[in-house]
Amino acid sequence: MRRVGSLLLIAVLANAVPAFPQTPETRPIVVQGAMQIEVEKLVGRLENATLEQIGGWNFWRGRVNGYPVIVSKTLKGIANAAAATVLAIERYHPIAIVNQGTAGGLDPELRLYDIVIGTSSVSLGAFKTPYRARGAGSNTLDWVPLNLMAADGSAASGDPKARSVARFDADAPLVEAARRAVPQYKRGRVVEGAIGSADMWNDELDRLARFRSEYGTIVEEMETAAAAQVASLLNTPFVGIRVVSDNITNGGAWDPKTSEACEDFVYEVVKTYLGRVKAARN
Repeated sequence: MRRVGSLLLIAVLANAVPAFPQTPETRPIVVQGAMQIEVEKLVGRLENATLEQIGGWNFWRGRVNGYPVIVSKTLKGIANAAAATVLAIERYHPIAIVNQGTAGGLDPELRLYDIVIGTSSVSLGAFKTPYRARGAGSNTLDWVPLNLMAADGSAASGDPKARSVARFDADAPLVEAARRAVPQYKRGRVVEGAIGSADMWNDELDRLARFRSEYGTIVEEMETAAAAQVASLLNTPFVGIRVVSDNITNGGAWDPKTSEACEDFVYEVVKTYLGRVKAARN
């Protein structure tokens, strides 16, 4: 009943305000960020920006080089990111979505201000625990992942397909646009890899090492995989881009200014992608 209620709420919110009429030439690109510090610089770069609010979510509608762009403040966490993505797709019918912002590093080689182009995103929030008797305690290193995209009923069965993390590959043209923007970024390195997402802030080094070794994630945060999952179900091109804002594996303390560096890079990615879109239509 909770799941049905949540879906009904999203449907109501999506229809709360009539959608803009769309043509192939005016479908926008949506750029997402969870916190105000992750969107405010991008909003400031929009031409003639106007704010639209749907429930608790904010969408700034404007243009970049004359092309429609929407900056979405998704709020923090899996549920908020998923709901904001549904609203964005159903209302604005975007040609693509870029989810961006800060993330914690899992790789000791990553330094603050390094950028990660998410060639894939991974759900790190669904696990099945082994049986332990009362008083036996708990050990997260014994937990096995649950792929909630697997077949109905697979979570309770022994289906091996349900015992893997849910992974969502990024859209190839969006990744290529990000690669082309790399020479413009001077604040750190730009690397490619998997972004992990869950409603958790993990500071257990053994757990972080497991995420990296078994699931290939090199940064973790709380939104990308959820937005990617919704985008995949609604056939919308998607990429996640994250800046390393802290890294407990090498002592990198949290720096909120990293969010501005990520916004600068993503702005270049958006311009690069839109340039290719315009060229393809001419």
